[in-house]
Amino acid sequence: MEEKKNMVGGISRKSLERLPMYHHYLERKYREGTETISAPAIALDLQLNEVQVRKDLAMVAKTAGKPKLGYVVKELIRDMEEFLGFHNTNQAALVGVGSLGKALLSYKGFEQYGVEIVLAFDSDGRRVNTKTGGKPVFPMDKLENLCRRMNIHIGIITVPAGYAQEVCDRLVSGGVKAIWNFAPTHLTVPDHVLVQNENMAVSLAALSKYLYEADKEGMQ
Repeated sequence: MEEKKNMVGGISRKSLERLPMYHHYLERKYREGTETISAPAIALDLQLNEVQVRKDLAMVAKTAGKPKLGYVVKELIRDMEEFLGFHNTNQAALVGVGSLGKALLSYKGFEQYGVEIVLAFDSDGRRVNTKTGGKPVFPMDKLENLCRRMNIHIGIITVPAGYAQEVCDRLVSGGVKAIWNFAPTHLTVPDHVLVQNENMAVSLAALSKYLYEADKEGMQ
C-alpha cells in the first residue's frame, strides 16, 4: 500500500516532483537562446545526479538525446508539458478563504500548469456570496452538489487542521480525485484519491534546523 501511495500515474512521486523543476529550467534556457542541452549540463546546473536526470528525461522525451548535442530544448519542453498534462485544464475548488486561500485565489499562474480554480467555499457568512480573485465564494452547504455539477477534479484545502479531514471527506463525496492540502495534518482518503501535502510548518522547521546547525559550525 505504501509503495502504491508513492507512485502517481506509474511514476514515482520523487520523479514527478522533479519534472516541474526541469520544465521551469528549460523554459528559462530557451528564453536565453539555448537550442540544445544535455542531461549532464542539466544535472550540473540543478545540482542533481546525472543518472537520475537521464532516467527522468528518458521517461518524458519522445526523441532520445543525440550524442554531443543532447535534447532539442523546444521539443523537450513540449514533451514535458504533454506528459504532465499542462494542456488539459482541470477545474479546482478551494475551501477556506482566509489569508492563504485569498492569495491562492488571486494567483494567476496556475493555469500554466493545467489547473483553474473556478470557485471557493467558506463557512464565514461575511465571505459568502462575494468574489475573491474573480472567483465566487459559496456557503459550505453547497460544496458536494457544486463539485459534482461542475465536474471539479481538484480540491484545495486551506482551512485549520481541525477541520481539514471533514472538508476532505466532503470533497471526496463531491467527486474530487485529488487533494492539495495546506492544512498541517494527515488526511485519510480512499485509494483512488491522491493527496499532495504542502506542510509549511515542516519546511520552516527544516530551515530553522539548517540555520541552527550553520550557526553552531560558525561558532566552532
